Amino acid sequence: MGDTSKKPNPLMQLLLWIWDRLDRSVFLGLRISIPNRYLSPLGFLGCLTFIVFVLLGITGGVLLLYYVPTFSEAWSSVKYINDVVPYGFHIRNIHYHASNAMVFLALAHMYYQFFSGRYRIRNEVLWVTGILLGSITVLEAFTGYNLIMNERAVLAINIGASLNNAAPIVGPLAKQLLFGAGLTEVVLRMYSFHVFIVPIVMVILMFFHFPRTLVWDIPMSAAICGSILLVGGLYPVELGLPFDPNIPPGITVPEWYLTALYAFLRTGAEKFTVGLVLPTIFILAGMFIIFIDNSKRFTWRERPLLTAIGVTTIVQGYLTSFWGFYVNPDSSIDLFTRLFIQPLPFYTAMLISVVVSFASVYGVINYLKKRDAARIASRSPRPKSMPMTTLKSNWLFITMAALIVFQIFLTALSIHAYSNGLNSLSLFELGLVMITFSVMTHLYRYGKNIISADLVKATPVSK
Repeated sequence: MGDTSKKPNPLMQLLLWIWDRLDRSVFLGLRISIPNRYLSPLGFLGCLTFIVFVLLGITGGVLLLYYVPTFSEAWSSVKYINDVVPYGFHIRNIHYHASNAMVFLALAHMYYQFFSGRYRIRNEVLWVTGILLGSITVLEAFTGYNLIMNERAVLAINIGASLNNAAPIVGPLAKQLLFGAGLTEVVLRMYSFHVFIVPIVMVILMFFHFPRTLVWDIPMSAAICGSILLVGGLYPVELGLPFDPNIPPGITVPEWYLTALYAFLRTGAEKFTVGLVLPTIFILAGMFIIFIDNSKRFTWRERPLLTAIGVTTIVQGYLTSFWGFYVNPDSSIDLFTRLFIQPLPFYTAMLISVVVSFASVYGVINYLKKRDAARIASRSPRPKSMPMTTLKSNWLFITMAALIVFQIFLTALSIHAYSNGLNSLSLFELGLVMITFSVMTHLYRYGKNIISADLVKATPVSK
């Protein structure tokens, strides 16, 4: 008799594999966990990124009420928001710095998942969608700061259009679809992408990316929002000069998350390779590393090779961004010479940093592993950790009362500053109010646990 066993259906196996991974996402249900004790924010950086995304949606919705998406009125409408609209200065600054915070948190979340090895626990779908979300987040931020139509925005638009145009065969068509035929059309294109198309794509990806259990830490969420307000008060976003095609533009650089790419372009490298091929390779490498990583261990100390690669990419990002920000201070020379980056020192510095960072991290991790192995072999005890300091209930009440009084005082100062036209100071003090609220909620949670523990100790045990 012949073999009657059926061979597994590859398509069915793929569908079952995808379903098994979707089981770990919000696709099949959502649970929100509010921790009753302090947790390291590194474990829920993704949720903090989403909190900032919601903040961006709220502030962006308010800005849309006054923004005019035309080339002739874009800059003036932003100026009107900034100078005339009640709390317009605050909302615009919150929106701008929240955009930068979201990009930073998304990158931090990605690297934490990578270094901790958590991306390998049946999280393939979550990891791939996360890489796509991170890339689209940069695109969303890029289209956003272009809407002001100042000199900096037009520079970024020209660079983006030239990169698309450099693509073979489909380049001119892609440029036409994404940027239009002129500045009048480009404003509407950027507006459509920033307000409708990209956010919709992000929400769809979030639907598959979010884990089934979201950790919503109220103190940390308040601290993040407060930090955004505080930074907005310290470093208010400038309007810049409106773009005038009849006036030669001054020297400007893109946002920090695009300066690395800008540095490569300033070396005179081929646009298509630098602007499209290399970022695509980086994104694809990030997406598929989860399928290549066959390590049996998870922590960064147990994966020295991958850890060294991850740290090396961070060092490269810092180095190339530094070059992208640097502009020759000699104003007597022409603009092109001031912006041009000599390829030889640039790429030499990159090569040296790759070797040094990779070798250093790999060597240090192996040293730590050998030291731990020697300690285990000699059976020497681990260093004792310092005991945690606990506050008594009376001091908790006193501290909480003092923080409430301080928060009321800060709120009054913020209102007084706003009424006197000190918008930056008002925004800074509002940030301190949010951070104070964060400390208060954490102390409340901490004190609640301390009091509960004291009550348990005081309760007599029945025999």
